[in-house]
Amino acid sequence: MEVILRQDIDKVGLRGEVVNVARGYARNFLFPRGLADEATPARVAEVRKVEERRAHQEAKTFEEAQALADKLGQVELRFDVKAGPTGSLFGSVTATDITDELWSTHKIRVDRRKVGTDTIKRIGRYQVPIELFQDVTGEVRTLVVPEGGELPPEEELEAMAAADAAEQAQAEEKHELDLDELDAAALAHDATLSGESELEPSSGDIAEELSGDDFDRAVDAGTEGSGPEEA
Repeated sequence: MEVILRQDIDKVGLRGEVVNVARGYARNFLFPRGLADEATPARVAEVRKVEERRAHQEAKTFEEAQALADKLGQVELRFDVKAGPTGSLFGSVTATDITDELWSTHKIRVDRRKVGTDTIKRIGRYQVPIELFQDVTGEVRTLVVPEGGELPPEEELEAMAAADAAEQAQAEEKHELDLDELDAAALAHDATLSGESELEPSSGDIAEELSGDDFDRAVDAGTEGSGPEEA
């Protein structure tokens, strides 16, 4: 089904875009979390109007794009965000965040779909490329800063990133070990069931069989011992 995204979602689309998703994904995830709205004709029409207004403010010629690229080269964006001790963000900085900030602080309009960077999920200093026109790309310096603080030196940022990567690798390794343990337990359980199906009869089973044999012999003996009654 078609929905209109309320915010950027990795591998799905950008805020304001009309995208096609599985109905279950929309009903069970996007709608309950307020991440998207159903793409009714009226909502789609409004989205198209917004896109047209934005397009009018973007570069239309090579010369305009080149001038815009020069202007972007003098811009520095700053995002103060909540981050953990290893520099991982509790949220993220997306392409829409960057274009919104460019517009609100510098009145520079660019196409969000032409922002050439993945969603930013760590504090740091970034050079974000933006395609402005054919063969014209500008870069905007972007600082993603921990809330209430300042960015540490690059060496410290690299050490934090390495620590975070090691922590994630350890968590993934533990997860794989847990899965291996579950597989081993399942195999052991299957082997036990298979072994039990081939077990020798228990002493109780043997006793019951013997009791049955004694009963059969008693019946046979009774039959042999009985004869026609004498007149």
